[in-house]
Amino acid sequence: MKARVASSSMDTTDAHIEENSSFSTLRELCEGHVPEHVINRMEEIGYVAPTEVQQQALPVLFAGRDCILQAQTGSGKTLAYLLQIFSVIDTQRFGVQALIVLPTRELGMQVTEVTRKLAAKPSQAERQQKPCTVMALLDGGRLTRHKRWLKAEPPTIVIATLQSLCQMLEKQIFGLGAMQVLVIDEVDFMFNSSKQVDALRRLLTSYSSSSSRQTIFASASVPQHKRFLHDCIQHKWTKGDVVHVHGNPVQPMPSCLHHRFVVCGKRERHSTLLLLLQSDAPQFAIVFVGEQSEKSKKAGNAPPTTILFDFLKTSFLGCSTIILLEEDMNFNQRAASLIDVREGGDFLLVATDIAARGVDLPETTHIYNFDLPRDAVNYLHRAGRTGRKPFSDDKYFVTNIIAPAERFVLQRFENELKFFCEELFL
Repeated sequence: MKARVASSSMDTTDAHIEENSSFSTLRELCEGHVPEHVINRMEEIGYVAPTEVQQQALPVLFAGRDCILQAQTGSGKTLAYLLQIFSVIDTQRFGVQALIVLPTRELGMQVTEVTRKLAAKPSQAERQQKPCTVMALLDGGRLTRHKRWLKAEPPTIVIATLQSLCQMLEKQIFGLGAMQVLVIDEVDFMFNSSKQVDALRRLLTSYSSSSSRQTIFASASVPQHKRFLHDCIQHKWTKGDVVHVHGNPVQPMPSCLHHRFVVCGKRERHSTLLLLLQSDAPQFAIVFVGEQSEKSKKAGNAPPTTILFDFLKTSFLGCSTIILLEEDMNFNQRAASLIDVREGGDFLLVATDIAARGVDLPETTHIYNFDLPRDAVNYLHRAGRTGRKPFSDDKYFVTNIIAPAERFVLQRFENELKFFCEELFL
């Protein structure tokens, strides 16, 4: 799909953008725009081949155009806008030159990690260059330390949640006069949040001007995108020649699946799952659990799958066959577990995304997300484990157990995959 250009008519096509040829490597795409040491760092991290959305978006961004970057989670939007930032910043200049605004601390930490890897100190041959400094100004952080840093020597790039950012701007701790690139990530959620929309509008029009910056909006979904393009131009959130780059979206969910969610505290998750299982009494179900973190492994803690499996073996008596699949299982253990499932009647399988790869159990009627997946693609893959029996009239359910702060993440999946998730009250 080609990039589309928004103008007063909303449907005109920019010939220069349409004629961009395909690049086989990110290096080819970035050379002449992104500094060599950043390209080297990018390749060291493992970014070599461009994704589809990077093929579409980077020529638009390198041309200096404002952009609404719409593509599914995991498609490479973050790297696309970071490469554009590194193409324009000058570490010899004073002041914040790039600002990335995100709705949550968790997302901010992910983007900060990638940014700092790309901005790592130059090699020995490049020591004359001043290093690029990156500040994470996120909710829950120690703002006193950030204030001292901002006043002493503002960082080159700031990654911020809106509340913490506006506190600093309102107190005039720093300004945006040197800003060249403004990125608003998950823009659809932020404009739909009554708590954030007023502050976001001030940021776009009062604290900075679209005429003096490049503005990039990124999101997995932009409902009524033509209306949004019109608003961007009308309210001067962007310049008038803003481009809408739309990568290929994920296919929507099958209509036979019923999606539900339950909100509970962290300590109540095991008991909440047990209540759901007792209420649903599923004959064929899979419970997905997140992978164990490296920190937890080093501490010698039991994997979360093992902890949940042991709990269900002693607490849930409604299923004769409860099976554990872990990624560290050898082939024989894994095969034996799956034989038990296929030879038995009902089953409850506890697994991670990695451990469940290649498992084909078309009888599955219930999926329980004990931990939410990392992105919409994995949500789709998990949900696709059920509703696979042809010509069946069975009802199929995907149930999510979430903390209050995770409602935002689930809403992103709903918007991107175009499904409705009903709240359950136990």
